[in-house]
Amino acid sequence: MGARVATWWTILRICLEERLVYRGDFALGTLMRFLPIVTQIFLWAAIFAAAGGDDIVGYSYRDFVAYYLLTMVSRAFSSMPGLASGVALSIRDGTVKKFLVQPIDMVGFLLLNRVAHKLVYYSVAIGPFALVFYLCRGFFPGWPDPPVMLAYVASLVMSFLLGFFLEATIGMIGFWFLEVSSLLFVYMLFNFFFSGHMFPIDMLPGIWRSLVELLPLQYLAYFPAAVFLGKVQGPELTRGLLIQAGWVVFFVIAVRVSMHLGFRRYSAFGG
Repeated sequence: MGARVATWWTILRICLEERLVYRGDFALGTLMRFLPIVTQIFLWAAIFAAAGGDDIVGYSYRDFVAYYLLTMVSRAFSSMPGLASGVALSIRDGTVKKFLVQPIDMVGFLLLNRVAHKLVYYSVAIGPFALVFYLCRGFFPGWPDPPVMLAYVASLVMSFLLGFFLEATIGMIGFWFLEVSSLLFVYMLFNFFFSGHMFPIDMLPGIWRSLVELLPLQYLAYFPAAVFLGKVQGPELTRGLLIQAGWVVFFVIAVRVSMHLGFRRYSAFGG
């Protein structure tokens, strides 16, 4: 057990050092990523002015701006750029065979790699996040109560795990199909619309909202933001956290099964 922990710590440390060397662009990239929120502020100001300043599906103008800022945080946790495509590429070019001959678990290695990525990202990007949220502090009703804040943090951690295992599972499809770029495009399109990154899913009417709520995508962006803003409370909050945890467990199993079946199917030739 001690040797395994030492191995995983070494992998994590190397991944951290690697990213600290070349990811100084995180700070500038994060600040630039917030620029579109300016457009959203003016857009929703015009919409609410036209609507006479009333709430829209329970969201005030300030709620909408705060919601978009909070989804930026959610997406920073749950987004996994290049993960699925990287897994599929390693299968296609044969580099995945190192996990067949070396005593390193593929999923565990990829997870530590992403943990290092997020740690370095937030270490470098905390400045731009703090600046933007300070400038926009007037849009927030204040800090939530400690239990709600704890639930919010838990939802963010699970959004990271859900995003990782979901995309890793998609990448494992590369064991059966050499080209998964079209599938990834469709996934990213659905993710953008139905995770709540573009608009709160509360805005969807009737059956459409019910259908979207059957998908795990809302837990990548919408759900953590809604928890912070108090849009999900009481039994509904508990139920949402349990469903989010259930989706995490589902994709943990899915990625393991996919990898196991994929390794049994995989064949490589050459040195």
